[in-house]
Amino acid sequence: MSYKPTYRAANTIAGTIEQHFVKLHANAVEQGEVDLATQPDKKIIEALIDVAFWSSLRKEEGHSPRISIAFLPPSQTSKPLKFAKKLALNANTLTKIAPGIERSGIHLGVWEEDGELYIWGTTLNIPNFCFVVDVSEPGLIVIKHRRIYGIGKYTNVAVLKGEQIRIVDDTSCKNRDCPPILKALLDLTVLASWNDPINILIQFSVSMRGHGRGGALLIVPKDDQNWEESIIHPITYLVEPPFCGLSNLAKQSGNQSEIFSQGALRREVEHLAGLTAVDGATIINDQFDLIAFGAKIGRAKGKPTVEQIAFSEPIVDGEDKILFPGQLGGTRHFSVAQFVNDQHQAIGLVASQDGHFTIFSWSKQQNMVMAHRIETLLL
Repeated sequence: MSYKPTYRAANTIAGTIEQHFVKLHANAVEQGEVDLATQPDKKIIEALIDVAFWSSLRKEEGHSPRISIAFLPPSQTSKPLKFAKKLALNANTLTKIAPGIERSGIHLGVWEEDGELYIWGTTLNIPNFCFVVDVSEPGLIVIKHRRIYGIGKYTNVAVLKGEQIRIVDDTSCKNRDCPPILKALLDLTVLASWNDPINILIQFSVSMRGHGRGGALLIVPKDDQNWEESIIHPITYLVEPPFCGLSNLAKQSGNQSEIFSQGALRREVEHLAGLTAVDGATIINDQFDLIAFGAKIGRAKGKPTVEQIAFSEPIVDGEDKILFPGQLGGTRHFSVAQFVNDQHQAIGLVASQDGHFTIFSWSKQQNMVMAHRIETLLL
């Protein structure tokens, strides 16, 4: 291959990524899975990460590129948009073409021929375990792959920010209590349909993080009103009766082909996730009925103040820590931790303005609130 990578982090991580895909494919073949994408080797992985990184630092008409590069030939996708002439894979080409392909769901197709990588066109569909490199923002590269059943958000493998490398640890839930949303993001559970409740929560999390204003979401049991003891009354933005737009869609039976329903669900998620930008917490039940937004959290009568939190992050070499609530973030983090400390059946999601995202849940194993920082999985 004549392309000579110069981004040091790409060389450092390429072998690890190669082995990740070898393991994925071996397990899938053993289970009888088909429609698997071609495995990328170390040189291809390094070259794609390198060209993506240097492209991310450029601008076209004042805009930084946002690109999703998929490694596959046109024959492995349906209805590919093919260019009449192959394009050279380099930072200049990617920067020029980026404005036309930055919308969500569009992948730039890259393949190898005679030892050279080239751009053949674009596609909306990629096969299982297809190697994808996302240019998310200047200097930020995300390596991911399509889930085996294609449902929900792609599975992140690693995130590179300049010379910083963060590799996702898919064994991080092995010896600790983890909420279902984290297990799904680590690809440890199968999301069976477009309206799978966990898939909806993942979409909710991505949307919350996406509006960039910070926010808090509390998910409470439908038939349990004890959560009201941990909310200051009166609630300014109480919804009466609870809004059931999202919950009605979540209850629909169907499959991936129901494009209209999937679009409607995305709109409802965006609608409710937007409310988390209002000061205070948005409250929904576990059936996705909207109960209130802008709610103020207070310690329930007779409940202790949360003094310690077990912290974890699902990345390789990530350390488990016991923190004081103030070490994790500001008032929003403390108040949601207190809410979960009062209401063990509840789950809290907190998006920070700086991009951090944390799930708060009660750990029976550790008998305390656990904070899982997951922005690495949401990019």
